[in-house]
Amino acid sequence: MTKKVLLFAFLILGFSAIAQKAQRIGYIDMEYILENIPEYKEAQSKLNSKALTWQQNIEKYQKEIEALKSELNIEKALMTKELILDKEEDIQIKTLELKKLQDSYFGVEGDLFLLRQQLVQPVQDLVYNAIQDIAVKRKYDFVLDKSTDLIMLYTNKQYDISELVIKSITREQMLDAADEKRKGNDSNIVNTESDNQVTKEVEKKLTDREAKKAELQKKIEEKRALQLKKREDLKKAIEAKRLKRIQDIEDAKKAKEEKNKNN
Repeated sequence: MTKKVLLFAFLILGFSAIAQKAQRIGYIDMEYILENIPEYKEAQSKLNSKALTWQQNIEKYQKEIEALKSELNIEKALMTKELILDKEEDIQIKTLELKKLQDSYFGVEGDLFLLRQQLVQPVQDLVYNAIQDIAVKRKYDFVLDKSTDLIMLYTNKQYDISELVIKSITREQMLDAADEKRKGNDSNIVNTESDNQVTKEVEKKLTDREAKKAELQKKIEEKRALQLKKREDLKKAIEAKRLKRIQDIEDAKKAKEEKNKNN
């Protein structure tokens, strides 16, 4: 439905253009542009590496929950009602913590979102600014993105400004580098401090989250250790009671045999 609306809108624009003036339309391939910017590839690589590590942590947690469920299913027939309830409580706690872990990593404002802001967003902003500058200088009325869901049935390569965007960014970076060198170390220190400040703020948020998660994990482990001790104590008490009962039966049997001998 959205695509049909867009197509209809462009048809209207086309008819308007005939009636008034020719519209200048260019297009880009955002995927191609980003693939040819080293900073983006480096940022994306770091982001993917972190995301993979976090996903592995989640999968490890999921395996622990599955192991608890499997253990419960195997031992359930031999366990008391209290032990079953304790085990089920362990599984519920672990499941809730898994959900919290997933949200903290991949939630709306999770670690992935913060890291993307720190690493990828500056590069994307650089691209958007370059596109805007070219559009203004070359007097384009519209600049479309070929890599999106927008249907482009035919494109003439002469209207593709992707290479211009890449060259503009490269040239801007070279000018910035030359300007930084010309200004000297003082300017570099100021800019570096500003960048470092942003980086430190993001890193602090990530560090605080990791600390909270570690503290929460410690509490969970402590509670689990306490529950395991309680469970083991209960098992020992049940086993001791069972052995005492067996011993009492044996003692009673021996006493009866002795009595029969004496008679």
